[in-house]
Amino acid sequence: MPAYKRILLKLSGEALMGDDAYGINRATIVRMVKEIQEVTNLGCEVAVVIGGGNIFRGVAGGSVGMDRATADYMGMLATVMNSLALADTMRHEGMTARVMSAISIDQVVEPYVRPKALQYLEEGKVVVFAAGTGNPFFTTDTAAALRGAEIGAEVMLKATKVDGVYTADPKKDPSATRYSSITFDEALIKNLQVLDATAFALCRDQNLPLKVFSIFKPGALKRVVLGEDEGTLVHV
Repeated sequence: MPAYKRILLKLSGEALMGDDAYGINRATIVRMVKEIQEVTNLGCEVAVVIGGGNIFRGVAGGSVGMDRATADYMGMLATVMNSLALADTMRHEGMTARVMSAISIDQVVEPYVRPKALQYLEEGKVVVFAAGTGNPFFTTDTAAALRGAEIGAEVMLKATKVDGVYTADPKKDPSATRYSSITFDEALIKNLQVLDATAFALCRDQNLPLKVFSIFKPGALKRVVLGEDEGTLVHV
């Protein structure tokens, strides 16, 4: 029995690169989709927000000196490309996914409409939210917190390279220990960079718990959804 009925999964674009320098690694995206499929098979409703760093990194050199808003819109378009790749891979695995974009590209993906998104989730479809919030100056972490609150997700799952929040950087400090759970206020006092400030404040204000875990650990997503001691739970 899943511990959560509806989740918002935040994936970084970099997670799709695998060991490649940029772009989408086929084997990596297939493995991630299979992890998501395991969770949907449990009866959990899944919405996904994905970043665009894996694509935007490839053109980042050219964005030096560029207007911030323009660079952010380029990043949003990169998330649309990732969302399409994710949805197509899900289709190949026999799943049904719908991509909804915060910026209007009607020939490619449908626009984000909250009631429609809720309907898709209730029908058991995976909803992939593309193009961040649709506004420059906001990260995809903030988009994930916003969409999570809008769809009434019980938890926001932030898939990262590390398997939780640690007392210090585990790569630099071998004595660093993982928090099993921590409050938003404690994370703020200890200056643990869990999310960017806007996303963090939104999760805290909307009482949206956050679970930080490693997407690179096989089966970690399923263990999180089943309520096992995986990753770190940040709560009010």
